[in-house]
Amino acid sequence: MPLLIITTILWAFSFSLIGVYLAGQVDSVFSVLVRLGLAALVFLPFLRWKGHQLTTILLYMAVGAMQLGIMYLISFEAYLYLSVPEFLLFTVMTPLYVTLIYDLISGRKIRIGYALSALLAVAGAAIIRYDHISEHFIIGLLLVQAANICFAIGQVGYKRLMETRPMPQHTAFSWFYLGALLCAVVAWFLWGNPQKLPTTNLQWGILVWLGIGASGLGYFMWNYGATQVDAGTLGIMNNFHVPAGLLVNLAIWQQQPHWPSFIVGAAVIMSSLWVHRHWVVPRREQTADDRTRAAAPNE
Repeated sequence: MPLLIITTILWAFSFSLIGVYLAGQVDSVFSVLVRLGLAALVFLPFLRWKGHQLTTILLYMAVGAMQLGIMYLISFEAYLYLSVPEFLLFTVMTPLYVTLIYDLISGRKIRIGYALSALLAVAGAAIIRYDHISEHFIIGLLLVQAANICFAIGQVGYKRLMETRPMPQHTAFSWFYLGALLCAVVAWFLWGNPQKLPTTNLQWGILVWLGIGASGLGYFMWNYGATQVDAGTLGIMNNFHVPAGLLVNLAIWQQQPHWPSFIVGAAVIMSSLWVHRHWVVPRREQTADDRTRAAAPNE
């Protein structure tokens, strides 16, 4: 949990930096390429072939390509249609995607309690920013939902790989980022625009920060933290970036949120985590214990 909280704070700055200084000014594919290239360099020293099956390596690369490569390409495009607050609003379905996709991938039945606690977090995030929707919101909504699904598949895929095909996480991330980078390289050759490269030191500095800090360290901490919590908690934590991102907008750009809805929405998100950890999970564990006792032979 601490790693997820730290990463949420770290990422809170990324939304505004991208929306204010990069979107529409720097080619989105180039931004993704630089960001993932720097992140891959951070973990390049940990790249290891020995002792790992090729199938496992390719799966970690595929997860990286999905969670970061494809997700970034879609989300950077979405910034062209949305303001930062709108972008944050449209990410509120991610917790639901995480819990449902985890159940589907792991072959479990849909867990109603997990889905309900995720929907509570979605409601809290929606309360915060359900205003000021622009005329481009449908296109932006569809793009962000596609990015959210890719992000959720990547998170769940990494968590499942660590459960079924574990390897040291720093080694896993070296392959994870390599897969994401290869996706960005292909996209650059197909759709990149060399006429829209960064023109200021600030833009280059933001790309360096996004690559090394937000991506290189941030996603490692996030996915590492994801392996330490259940899927429901992971889903709920995906929505804490909404109040965090809005607070950054307030602190740096003095963009005032609507305080009543902000406070109510943040309280709902916090309550969703409490409900999940203190009601949903204990009830599920109790049910599992009851089933175990029922199946045990009489002595």
